[in-house]
Amino acid sequence: MFQVYPEKTQDHSKIESLLDQSFGSARHQRTAYCLRGDGPALAELSFVIRGPGFLCASIRYWPVLIDGRHAALLLGPLAVGQAWRNRGFGKLLISHSLSRARTLGHDKVLVIGEKDYYQPFGFSNQLAANLTLPKATKPGCFQACALTPGSLDGVSGLVSPG
Repeated sequence: MFQVYPEKTQDHSKIESLLDQSFGSARHQRTAYCLRGDGPALAELSFVIRGPGFLCASIRYWPVLIDGRHAALLLGPLAVGQAWRNRGFGKLLISHSLSRARTLGHDKVLVIGEKDYYQPFGFSNQLAANLTLPKATKPGCFQACALTPGSLDGVSGLVSPG
């Protein structure tokens, strides 16, 4: 049976391989990478799904700031190994991690990803309409989610590493 586990230090090289497989070697040029800054992902929101002796999927979150003063989370990367896609692993990781983020008191989450994939979790382009990214991204992919209703009301500005 596959379960969600906290990411461990020994997972890092396997996660890097999974990310290369999912996003290619040019992934460091993407907008999301410039928002992560030089710091590590938030350990309390970094999860994996493992099988016996192998890694199937991974999710991480990074702290960001909106307008230099509103704390938020950046979801991503979310990666599922080719052999494990279309089994619900990505959705399981998103549900688990958003629940954990809410429990930890986070109230705003941003993502750069496919609208149809993230919308069922409460993400929308409308909630991100007043937010600006430091680099262009594919139209329609920048979305936000208010883990606490109203937490994005009146929030606007440039998103930067937190």
